Amino acid sequence: MLHVPVLLEESLDFLLHNLSGSYLDLTFGRGSHSQEILKRLSPNGTLDAVDRDKDAVLYGKENINDSRFRIHHSNYSEIDKLFLNKHFDGIILDLGTCSTHLDDPTRGFSFQANGSLDMRMDASRGFSASEWVNSASEMEISEILYKFGEEKASRKIASAIIKSREIKPIETTFELSNIIQGVIKRNGKTHPATKSFQAIRIHVNDELHHLKIVLTKLEKFLKLGGMVVIISFHSLEDRIVKNFFKPTIQDFPKDIPINSSFKETYRCIKKKVRPSINEIKTNPRSRSAVMRVFSKL
Repeated sequence: MLHVPVLLEESLDFLLHNLSGSYLDLTFGRGSHSQEILKRLSPNGTLDAVDRDKDAVLYGKENINDSRFRIHHSNYSEIDKLFLNKHFDGIILDLGTCSTHLDDPTRGFSFQANGSLDMRMDASRGFSASEWVNSASEMEISEILYKFGEEKASRKIASAIIKSREIKPIETTFELSNIIQGVIKRNGKTHPATKSFQAIRIHVNDELHHLKIVLTKLEKFLKLGGMVVIISFHSLEDRIVKNFFKPTIQDFPKDIPINSSFKETYRCIKKKVRPSINEIKTNPRSRSAVMRVFSKL
């Protein structure tokens, strides 16, 4: 299945305020946003893109032949190692999992097709989902499923995983999905394994940690008036984004008459943009998306 970008028009309308400017796509994926940005930029505009997935970087190098474009293999939390003195007119982050990952059984992201239980965005680093579910303690598994998946049945699922792996290691997506379905019965459209797979993916890739890091670094790489566009897909991500961009209170010594003030680094341009009904109909994966837009002061 071809990756369909979410909130494409809305995101680029906010991002591209200077068509001769320099822009940064920190979540290249299969280049849906990047390719549309390049279509709209003037000949003087430039675009850098970043992705932690080697396959995505290779795709960008092979499919985008444009002198205004450069792509880098890196985790977006390490942008300070890529760009020393560069400043951008706008930065975009689409925090959703690329559809090509979900639809490729060999990557192990989805319970819809059987494949090796991997889930790593960068297969050359870290531990796989299979390695983790076969080695983590019952308490750790339960905590991760609850913390990152908000899974109410986390303890029962963790117990079932431990019992299953005592008989045989859990190596495929269907094996894990079947264990979960043995604990939770399907209710409505949501698959019983949805929350658990989300939680394990977030943990394996340390997604929320890297998001918190990159948010602290964006200001350094933005020009004054530069735009930040962030699209998140679940409440954990969106909460981190929302709370980070809140004005912070600066405290001063008590003998100063006004001993606190708001320190604002960004102006909120758009609090919460959701996909239209039509977009959700044509792309059901967009239904949980939330876009927030900020400008550097």
